[in-house]
Amino acid sequence: MLKQILSKLPRKSSKSADNREHGGHHNAYYSNVSGGGSRSSDFGTGKSGNLSVSSFAVSNPTADVGWKSADLKQNGNHMLSSYEAMPAFKDVPTSERQKLFVKKLNLCWMIFDFTDPTKNLKEKEIKRQTLLELVEYVTSANGKFSVVVLQEIVKMVSANLFRSFNPQPRENKVIEGVDLEEEEPSMDPAWPHLQIVYEFLLRFIASPETDAKLAKRYVDQPFILKLLDLFDSEDPREREYLKTILHRIYGKFMVHRPFIRKAINNIFFRFIFETEKHNGIAELLEILGSIINGFALPLKEEHKVFLVRALIPLHKPKCLAMYHQQLSYCITQFVEKDCKLADTAIRGLLKYWPITNSSKEVMFLNELEEVLEATQPPEFQRCMMPLFRQIARCMNSLHFQVAERALFLWNNDHIENLIIQNRKVILPIIFPALEKNTRNHWNQAVHSLTLNVRKIFNDLDPELFKECLLKFQEDESKEDEAEAKRENTWKRLEELAEKKAFHSEATVGTSESMANGSSG
Repeated sequence: MLKQILSKLPRKSSKSADNREHGGHHNAYYSNVSGGGSRSSDFGTGKSGNLSVSSFAVSNPTADVGWKSADLKQNGNHMLSSYEAMPAFKDVPTSERQKLFVKKLNLCWMIFDFTDPTKNLKEKEIKRQTLLELVEYVTSANGKFSVVVLQEIVKMVSANLFRSFNPQPRENKVIEGVDLEEEEPSMDPAWPHLQIVYEFLLRFIASPETDAKLAKRYVDQPFILKLLDLFDSEDPREREYLKTILHRIYGKFMVHRPFIRKAINNIFFRFIFETEKHNGIAELLEILGSIINGFALPLKEEHKVFLVRALIPLHKPKCLAMYHQQLSYCITQFVEKDCKLADTAIRGLLKYWPITNSSKEVMFLNELEEVLEATQPPEFQRCMMPLFRQIARCMNSLHFQVAERALFLWNNDHIENLIIQNRKVILPIIFPALEKNTRNHWNQAVHSLTLNVRKIFNDLDPELFKECLLKFQEDESKEDEAEAKRENTWKRLEELAEKKAFHSEATVGTSESMANGSSG
């Protein structure tokens, strides 16, 4: 009976399954969602890596509606009629289990149409149960996976996961200022099946029975590129699995590390300079946060180039809020690794500093505080003049959150110490902003914070404070004189214009009188 069942199974993947393995033409909708704030310590320990097989049980298989790829009709009814469950691994001898494992993998090549909830219920449930058995088998595997098994595993995963996505229909919402984080994420209805395939891949990569030297021939560069393409999925659950899986691949396959970094770099370039649309930037930055954390010292030149050419320009896109927390972590990691990069990071922030977007400006100030926290005095001194010119502008901002956030920098002990040590340079730069806030700022909280900062300098160095006050008053007097001079100049110009207009009218009147007299 078993031989009859197995003889009816397809020996090759369906045409559509092969399509999916090579990118396919599957179209799926997902929504823009922030990747959250988990950092490098979360990798490999997330929920996606600790799920029990039983947790994948689906109570209502008719609800699994979603992605489609295979045209089941092309294989005829014979294909579906032969789609039957195989015996469990425990019901066959140990020597036959690896062969049965390969046959179960082949059974899972079949791609079903999930757009119709009433279609192929039996076959979908058989595939779901088979996938669960495969996860359990990989988890408890005893003995290295053979070349044949490795090849079949990658084929099955490719057939199920690799697909293309529709162009994103909500691309203008970032420009219109809609907060995408407030929207409900679009979940793939086929996730109960996709999740099992992702869990299978994760456990396969993490398994001690997966020999990296053999597996690298199949978990190769094209496979990794297709995994990276899936990061543009709008389903946050899928991106979470991809993040953990790619991080495990990076850890296990050392030969692929430079390629993975370069491929992520290329995604960033395309995002920054071409599309400004990608759903997985936050997750990719989380992976990089962990990678940067593990960089050996001294840092290689290629890593410093990556900071300057990819990470810092990531501050440019309008949708920065979707991944800023992860980006800020990566920048700070670089500065903590090599304190000499603080000047590079701060000048990079100043280069992309927003002019009219106040919420983005608050994000920049938050990141600036984190970078300054890791900055040492020599690097601080290199960039403090342009830095505090920008901070002074922020202190005078009419948007109270921007002004408030800039003044909060004095609440950080490390930053306050850096400012105090260099007060002779910094106070003359920010003093006009302090005085203007004290006199004119509309917000009471900003007014109070300004008075506190003013008092710090006055108590610390009264002579310097007095010098700055006198200089401000002199500059103010000169500005008043210049303003009065401008007003006088404009007044004279207006008088001249009026006289010229009067003479012109008089001349026209005389000419008309003479013309009338001659005609009479």
